[in-house]
Amino acid sequence: MKSAAAAAFALTLLSGAPVAAGSDPDAVVPGAAPAACPVSSGHLVANQGLDRSRAAVASGRLIILAMGSSSIEGVGASQPDLGFVPLLERGLERRLPDVEVTVVNKGIGGETAKETADRLTREIRAADPDLVIWQLGTNDVLRDRPLDDVFADFRRGEGILDEAGVDVLLVDPQRLPEGTTNPSFRGRNPALGDMARLIDLEGGRVGYAVLHRFSAMAGWTGLERGGVGPDDLHLNDPGYACWAEITAEGLAAALR
Repeated sequence: MKSAAAAAFALTLLSGAPVAAGSDPDAVVPGAAPAACPVSSGHLVANQGLDRSRAAVASGRLIILAMGSSSIEGVGASQPDLGFVPLLERGLERRLPDVEVTVVNKGIGGETAKETADRLTREIRAADPDLVIWQLGTNDVLRDRPLDDVFADFRRGEGILDEAGVDVLLVDPQRLPEGTTNPSFRGRNPALGDMARLIDLEGGRVGYAVLHRFSAMAGWTGLERGGVGPDDLHLNDPGYACWAEITAEGLAAALR
């Protein structure tokens, strides 16, 4: 939700000038999208969804529930307010200045699609959201879960989401560094890319919006370590900032 600090941050970004703190032109405001981040609304496809969220924006109050694993939780960010969820909230408030935006963080590190689906009902009842962001696929691939099992869990979650009458934005897997020396991660990008394509197809099939994170990350070559931290898995501050900005840009464009 809005604060004086967030408002100042917004005014600086909207000015189009370099983001700086105080009088030091080199003191970059934490959470600002890096100059190397290719921000575009084209990474998000609405798939004829988001009607409830558009109505919420028109009413002046939008509630989003963010579900998924460690990248929703914010693991890897140098401080809590530099994770995806708080940055997305601020990014949407900049773009939708007449709307009170609340993004509820219910990410749990290590979750698979099954574990997220298991708690969807409880979290939706607690947050009463207009929109549910469901980030999925990365841990399922890294744990070598059969695709049939993953999408059975997805369809179980789909039933819960549709019964609740909420909008849905699916976020596909992240990309891992090609040069990783971690044997658990080496050579995983083709499978992660396949998962991303299947999630895109499922989103189109059921009318859920999709954020193409995996393909977007191919353009993050100018970010520090490609937006991924030293463990070659969790995003770093520039990665979270870039991801939040492209999501906010795409969502705001779809909801206006």
